[in-house]
Amino acid sequence: QVQLVESWGGLVQAGGSLRLSCAASGRTFSSYAMGWFRQAPGNEREFVACINWSSGTTYADSVKGRFTISRVNAENTVYLQMNSLKPEDTAVYYCATPSRPGCRRHAIEYDYWGQGTQVTVSS
Repeated sequence: QVQLVESWGGLVQAGGSLRLSCAASGRTFSSYAMGWFRQAPGNEREFVACINWSSGTTYADSVKGRFTISRVNAENTVYLQMNSLKPEDTAVYYCATPSRPGCRRHAIEYDYWGQGTQVTVSS
């Protein structure tokens, strides 16, 4: 059973930084892509970033240059470093992993999800 647990969301002022983490268990972590999504109230869940098994990355245009996704396979953990945060980044952030190889941008292509962590950016 694959389990994903996000941590380290919180409240931060605009321009500040947060680093989210997601601990994975239940299968060989290093073999699969890991993604971050977010969902604000009234909005659909949207892609944020993904890192594949060889640490290749892809980002949503809205976060490119501000957010960095990384992974430490020895820790079974993926991170999302978020800098220059804006009020519009406020959302519940989820990590997820697909069963098929490679990074994907659509939530429907991810099979396993964490419970989410709230990020609130005040203006």
